[in-house]
Amino acid sequence: MHEPNDILVVDDDPAIRALLVEVLRDDGHRLCEAMSATAALAHLRGASIDLVVSDINMPGMDGVDLLREVKALRPDTEVIMLTALCDLETAMRSMRLGAVDYLTKPFNFEQVRLTVARALEHRRLVLENRAYREGLESRVAERTAALEHKTREAEDLYRRLNDSYRTTLEALATALDMRDAETLGHSVRVASYAVAVAQRMGVGEPALIDIYRGALLHDVGKIGIPDAILRKPGKLTAAEWHEMRKHPEIGARMLEGIRFLQGALPIVLCHQERWDGKGYPQRLQGAAIPLGARIFAVVDTLDAMTSDRPYRKALSYAVARAEIIKFSGTQFDPGVVERFLEIPESEWDAIRERVLREVSARSAGAAPARLAA
Repeated sequence: MHEPNDILVVDDDPAIRALLVEVLRDDGHRLCEAMSATAALAHLRGASIDLVVSDINMPGMDGVDLLREVKALRPDTEVIMLTALCDLETAMRSMRLGAVDYLTKPFNFEQVRLTVARALEHRRLVLENRAYREGLESRVAERTAALEHKTREAEDLYRRLNDSYRTTLEALATALDMRDAETLGHSVRVASYAVAVAQRMGVGEPALIDIYRGALLHDVGKIGIPDAILRKPGKLTAAEWHEMRKHPEIGARMLEGIRFLQGALPIVLCHQERWDGKGYPQRLQGAAIPLGARIFAVVDTLDAMTSDRPYRKALSYAVARAEIIKFSGTQFDPGVVERFLEIPESEWDAIRERVLREVSARSAGAAPARLAA
């Protein structure tokens, strides 16, 4: 059993501080509180703290400025940021500045415990890794041959930690901040395409919003897939495919507890299912697959085939249309395909052009109208 850790909770709301302190104290940690960033820094100057859990929005010095000061004062102290759902961009920016993770309000107690445990485990691994590598340097002259293997293990651990965080930041930038124009274009296109088909099928609000959001976030679970697999230039091995196929479940777990995204969760979880039951992760078949996921499967194929890829130029709409017809009843829901075929090519072109304008304007710093609520 690990020794108890010292955790500082910083929030100007005494009710939230008390709640977090109670939850974490039950897990055996030593807790202290601060009602402001200034009070937190005063505490840090006089005591060793393993983890700071800090709100972002506070009077005076905010949580981001506190994060900078904590990392300058005590680089080995981990920081978890508290944020509202509407301020995920600030939370992501905080991670670039050194925060290990973030939590959204309102809290899911189990998620609080899990996030804190991950942060403390990360700190333990980094400190152990550092101490181990420093120890290796002092013994390298007399034990060079024996220590080469251990050095590779230690360096591999350190590299995997760095790769994991780099992948997390890149995926967050794509899925939440959406600043990568190429990826953003794909996400917004398939979301807009999905809404177009859903409307043809008689789907109304608020289900249309859920379909839009689910299609937009369909690959958010790839945050949890190693960079080496996501960006591998050649074919994936069976083991790597096994890891890749976990991303729908990872994405669904990420959305659990976020109330306004509960309607999007079925698409995130089921977007790789097939009408014939040969998809994953649950091998659902036919109408057992959520409608939004069945719609997504068709429009994702349309976008994939009609977009440029590193290995080929975009194919024509006619080729994509023929492919979708060919796999109707096996990969795709025939009812969805029927409604898809009613939409003329000109409408798909109009959506694609509109998204291109939106993405270009956003990249240039403009504030275009939203594509969906």
